[in-house]
Amino acid sequence: MDRTSLHTVAVIGLGTMGTGIAEVLARAGREVIGIDISEAAAAQAVGALEASTARAVRRERLTEQERRDALARFRTFTDLQAAAEADLVIEVVPESYEIKNQVFRELDGIVRPDAILATGTNALSVTRLAADSAKPERVVGLHFFNPAPAMKLVEVVSSVLTAPQAVEAVTALALDLGKEPVSVGDRPGFVADGLLFGYLNQAAAMYEAKYASREDIDAAMKLGCGLPMGPLALLDLIGVDTARTVLDAMYADSRDRLHAPAPILKQLSEAGLTGRKTGRGFYTYAQAGSDEVVPDALTPAATEGTAQGRTVSSVGVAGSGTMASGIAEVFAKAGYAVVLAARSQEKADTAKARIGKSLARSVTKGRMTQEQADAVLALVTPAGSLDAFAEVDLAVEAVAEDLEVKQQLFGTLDKVCKPGAVLATTTSSLPVVACARATSRPQDVIGMHFFNPAPAMKLVEVVRTVLTADDVHATVREVCTKIRKHPVDCGDRAGFIVNALLFPYLNNAIKMVQEHYATLDDIDAAMKLGGGYPMGPFELLDVVGLDVSLAIEKVLHREFRDPGLAPAPLLEHLVAAGCLGRKTGRGFREYARR
Repeated sequence: MDRTSLHTVAVIGLGTMGTGIAEVLARAGREVIGIDISEAAAAQAVGALEASTARAVRRERLTEQERRDALARFRTFTDLQAAAEADLVIEVVPESYEIKNQVFRELDGIVRPDAILATGTNALSVTRLAADSAKPERVVGLHFFNPAPAMKLVEVVSSVLTAPQAVEAVTALALDLGKEPVSVGDRPGFVADGLLFGYLNQAAAMYEAKYASREDIDAAMKLGCGLPMGPLALLDLIGVDTARTVLDAMYADSRDRLHAPAPILKQLSEAGLTGRKTGRGFYTYAQAGSDEVVPDALTPAATEGTAQGRTVSSVGVAGSGTMASGIAEVFAKAGYAVVLAARSQEKADTAKARIGKSLARSVTKGRMTQEQADAVLALVTPAGSLDAFAEVDLAVEAVAEDLEVKQQLFGTLDKVCKPGAVLATTTSSLPVVACARATSRPQDVIGMHFFNPAPAMKLVEVVRTVLTADDVHATVREVCTKIRKHPVDCGDRAGFIVNALLFPYLNNAIKMVQEHYATLDDIDAAMKLGGGYPMGPFELLDVVGLDVSLAIEKVLHREFRDPGLAPAPLLEHLVAAGCLGRKTGRGFREYARR
């Protein structure tokens, strides 16, 4: 096992993943032996490599000579005997102990004694696979992410039986391939999938419960969290059957209800609707293997919703913080006359000044002219009392996330606002209906959850209560379109869409650190590189604020009563110690004081 160059690599299983890994290896100068029992799959892999490298030449990422050399280094076979001279064998066969064990047993009689055997599993126990091999010390996990040529992360998984030299050799190979290896222990899902699949499972359950449409769930997570794909579209890409297998393995290990596969995953799998590869999963595709979504019976019609909205020409925004001034700026930019009311005239003037500074930055960056900025600012009227809301058509509150404070404010809005005015709360975690019941007109109350910073973030969660009138819902959706935001519909329950899916994922990341399974840096790197997340979970927690995060997790736990949603003790300890994230200079990491 002293062969650290790993020059000749056999890849067993030439599906999408195996072909992608073979391409990475061939382009990096390795001799690649591609093996698949199906001649058609082997031929398809060659075709895929030819097409992919041709695209790389067109984009000037490869020269024609480099392309020819890479293709010449890739040879395909249908017999495992072809792996006899390999320094490293990577198996990427279906996620089944039976199939993988059979491959490893056969390889024991074929490969050289010093060859390393790597499993590409993302769900099965590397230890169990190694234990069934004749030389368990040479078995290691090497988990690439799809698409392998684009994704930087590689999880290097060692079992208690793995020799350190094997880990060192495959880690060196990953670096040589231009990847970023993260070393992890052997447990189902490892780091990235361990966090990702719980989140995907919750999204599937949310859709199954008809809480929100598939389009709204996916749009919410893309626009609210900056993710490259929505969770249901991602499940279709991964394969619904694969996701179910991973979750089954994770649940067997954790017994956490969040990992118990949502029943819809079983229903779709057993019906053969496993995602893009079959042409249908959560969505319907142009054909098997296509990424083009086509309309089906569940696609919302463009004219959906028959209720006529109310006329909105003036808007009141209550609050003086960053969120209130951001929302006021959004409405003013869309041409609405805005009354910005705070507890005092001074606070309201300060909030308007903040809008002025924001607009000045837009002028400096060339996004608007000075005349346009002046016109927008002129539409904002600061007021020291809610009495100024007497004539507004839509009143939006953006005050402290405290139910008593909000209920008191809604009681005042009920007295001040004219009949027919729409009353909206921007709460991210409190029950909208509790605000509605503080008024004599609960049918006029709705949730409009903007995301921070409001001028930049496109998403608004539109939260109907059981009492909200149809025309109020239609009004808010129309207004969202006019202010160039993307509305998604959801019911009045804790977390709505985004926070209900985001915070259990963040909580599980904290548990991983608490259990000493992986480091903060490795987890953040894994989610950015393996999941395409714009920020790692610990970066995000420190930005959001650990106190805010803890409050949301407590609300979710209280609402759903799921033990898996109980806030991680480490989070509670940090909040108790006053380590709240960037705003205090210390959270999960330390920051330079400004």
